[in-house]
Order: sequence, then structure tokens, then C-alpha cells
Amino acid sequence: MGVCWSAQIKINSQFHTGEDSKYVSRDTHDISNSYSKGSSTSVPATPRSEGEILQSPNLKSFTFSELRNSTRNFRPDSVLGEGGFGSVFKGWIDEQSLAASKPGTGIVIAVKRLNQEGLQGHKEWLAEINYLGQLSHPNLVKLIGYCLEDDHRLLVYEFMPKGSMENHLFRRGSHFQPLSWGVRMKVALGAARGLAFLHGVDNQVIYRDFKTSNILLDSKFNAKLSDFGLARDGPTGDKSHVSTRVMGTYGYAAPEYLSTGHLTTKSDVYSFGVVLLEILSGKKAIDKNRPNGEHNLVDWAKPCLNSKRRIFRVLDGRLEGQYSLGRALQAANIALECLNMDSKLRPSMDEVVTALEKIQNPKDKARNDQKDVQSKGHGHSNGLKR
Repeated sequence: MGVCWSAQIKINSQFHTGEDSKYVSRDTHDISNSYSKGSSTSVPATPRSEGEILQSPNLKSFTFSELRNSTRNFRPDSVLGEGGFGSVFKGWIDEQSLAASKPGTGIVIAVKRLNQEGLQGHKEWLAEINYLGQLSHPNLVKLIGYCLEDDHRLLVYEFMPKGSMENHLFRRGSHFQPLSWGVRMKVALGAARGLAFLHGVDNQVIYRDFKTSNILLDSKFNAKLSDFGLARDGPTGDKSHVSTRVMGTYGYAAPEYLSTGHLTTKSDVYSFGVVLLEILSGKKAIDKNRPNGEHNLVDWAKPCLNSKRRIFRVLDGRLEGQYSLGRALQAANIALECLNMDSKLRPSMDEVVTALEKIQNPKDKARNDQKDVQSKGHGHSNGLKR
């Protein structure tokens, strides 16, 4: 929310298994020919009709008039962000009744209004309701309700005042304060917990579009995953994967998914490794403005991640003095294991969460630093299991 909403249209044509529709976007693409703990709610294993999805008891059905009043008639000065999906507006509702309230009173919401441009946008809109209408977790953005009235399709979310992780990582300028090491590790852990929860529900959910622009931050920098338009139910029965058209964002998709279209939870783990690398380096996954050989962050950084001497080439220079070498190597090794080319050798997100928790526990600092002194040039174990 805020300027955090990404500028993508991404379509998930079904909410169970099967093929996805093609979609068009400015920075998220059909790339088929290119390159834990929380609510016990689970997504039903059987396909649900549109009517069933919209009958979620957890969501409020708003009228268009209510949301128009809440956002001051969608005035331009209420716009929080714009993208391929449409515009996001700031609004207000009463905390108890959820009725539209006078601007400046009640609780702040973010209202995403779908451009009235056809069926594919509607499918993404419905996918968002399908998942966020059923799943609840501290590290998933809360969907409050929706509006479906004539040609109007809107979604109503909790407001995330700190915007997206993408904005904090990649904005430059003297008036932008870079995120500290501690905040970055906190965000990484929160996002990991969100993915671990999705992978752990009764009928697992594969997020499929994990990236920094989809990690939203509340006032205390708690991370919440947003934008479930590409999410898919995981494989069922004795199936090892879901076969789909390859969709996602350049630089984040797992190599085996790109080559085969086989989607598993380990696809999300790879994407997490890319994002963790972005968090550590302050660099984008793909940036053609960087020198030759550095355009692809993963390809450039991987050889440095388990080296005491070369790790500093990767780490964001703005973090100097905020971390111990031991902890930096542990975080880098988590990223390296997530980025393993063999999906079977990647850790689960539960294991990633455990490893990140160890890095953030201050009681472990003295022990880890002592191991760092004793280790003479060798990489560090990060606590991940197979």
C-alpha cells in the first residue's frame, strides 16, 4: 500500500490445478520462452466457484458508493500508488462497523481499484479474494473486503504505512535513510515466516511471485506478503509438482521452473534466496545499469557468498559496522542454499525460518563471533537441514 503496490497485471486463471492464462505487464512477464505458524485455515482442495469465493465470512462486501465516500470520490490526492492493475487510494472506515467514515476518522485503509479492462484483471482480483479471504497470518497482508458492483471491482486492505521493501532498499538520496542490518534481518525473517505458513497449510499454497515489491511493511517494519494474483494451490495426492505456464518476474523465478514449468514450494525458496541477496546487497536482482558481468545479481554474487574476503563485495556498504562477519556469512549462506540449482537440495522455508531466527537471537552473538574467530577462512554452518 502507499507507493508500495507493484505495477503488475498477473493472472491466475484457476484456483486449483491446470493451466494459467497469458498476461501482459510492464515489469512482470509471461516468461515461458525466456530466460509456519499461524491460522490453521486451509484452502479447500476442490475448485471453488466465483460465488463460493465471494461468500467468504471473513470479508465485507462493500458497495461502490461506500468506497467512493471513503476515498473522497477517488480524488487524485488520495492516490497511494498506481500500476497495471489500477490505482490504490487511501480511505477511512469505522473500526467497528467497517462503514465508510469521514476522511481522517476511523482506521486507514488502502483501496485497490481494478481498471475496467476485461476478464484477466477480474481473474487476478478473484484470486486475491480466494486466498486472502481464507488465510490469516501476521505475515500476510489483511484483506478487509471487496466490491463487485456493475463493472466496478475493488479490494480493501489494511493500510501499510511504511510501503514496500523495494522502495526502502533501492531508493537513493541524502534524504533517504538506508534500512539498518537489524531491520533488514527482521524483514527477511517475517517474509520467510509468511512463506513457511503458506507452504504449511493443509493444502499448501505456492506464492509464485515472491519479490521485494510484494513485501509490505507496517509502522514497526513488520513484513507482510501481498499480491496473491499468481498464487497456486500446491500438488495433491502423489503428485510432486504443479504444471503451469511459466509466469513471474525476471530474475526471481527458479531455473527448473523456467525450463520445465514444474512448480513446487522449492520454487518459492529460490525466489526467497534472490530477495535475501537483494536485502544483503541493496542491489536489484536484475539491473542492466551495473557493469558488465554484474547485471544478474545471483550470477555475480554466488561465488562470493561463502568467502570471508569476497563477501564484502556483495554486502551493502551502507551497513558497515552494523554486523559481525560471522552473522553476515551465516545470512549469505542461507541465501546460497536457497539458490541451489538442484531444487531438492534447497532447504524448506521452515528450515530457513529457524536459521534466520538464530542470526537474530542476541544470546547467540558471543558464541557465533567466537566461532568466527576460530574458523580461519572457512564458510560457516547456518543451521539448515536437508
